[in-house]
Amino acid sequence: MHRGDGDAHSARWQWESEADAEQTDREALELSQLPGDGAVRRADLQRDQSVRKWGPVTPSATVIGRAKSPEDDLSDSIRRLHEERHSAMAGHSSRMHHLDKLRVSHALCNDLSLTPWQRDCVLGVMSELDLTAFGSQRAIPKVALVVIRHIVDRERELHLGLDDTEWIRGLPPERMTDLYDQFESLTDEERFTNLAEKHGLDVTSLNRLRRVLREQLDQHGLEYAVHGRNPHRDPNLPSLTSRWKSSAEAGD
Repeated sequence: MHRGDGDAHSARWQWESEADAEQTDREALELSQLPGDGAVRRADLQRDQSVRKWGPVTPSATVIGRAKSPEDDLSDSIRRLHEERHSAMAGHSSRMHHLDKLRVSHALCNDLSLTPWQRDCVLGVMSELDLTAFGSQRAIPKVALVVIRHIVDRERELHLGLDDTEWIRGLPPERMTDLYDQFESLTDEERFTNLAEKHGLDVTSLNRLRRVLREQLDQHGLEYAVHGRNPHRDPNLPSLTSRWKSSAEAGD
């Protein structure tokens, strides 16, 4: 309250004015709690659902760089960048093709429940294989299925010893027949057959493409390529045999 020069009427009027202002401020701060208060108006809701959700569309809305105006197109350098004809994007398509080979092959290996070693062998061959040698059948899923069939059958042949031709020749006919009866090709499994049929491959196509695959493996030395593994061991690392010897001595 501000008192003037002793005038009681002026002091009382100043006091009442300040009290009324504080009461008005308190009333303004109180929120209304009546039904429907604070809800979005029907007109605003209609605009949000019909008009406001649509943004303006320009030629440069989804591309890198900006044109001079919304009606103009991008410059030639930016256009070359988007079409992968720019020097900064050299090799991009080949890198994406390489990643697609690994991704599709890995998915097929998981679908067929291959072991980690068989999967790494398939990825090692697919990562370095030139698919153009397969002609019209060079689609990644088709070639990947051929490689999977080759790797799995090769591992099963190694397990039975069918890869050793000299040893096979020295076996009696009964023993040889028994070994070949034990061998089960991946093409005999229903899951692989369904995948092959899905991608348009029959037994004849699989056998023909496998011959092409063997030629490519022999030509490029990819028969025992393994993804993520290197046959040339670092000489600075301890060998596995030394670990086994030390563990055996510790056990004794």
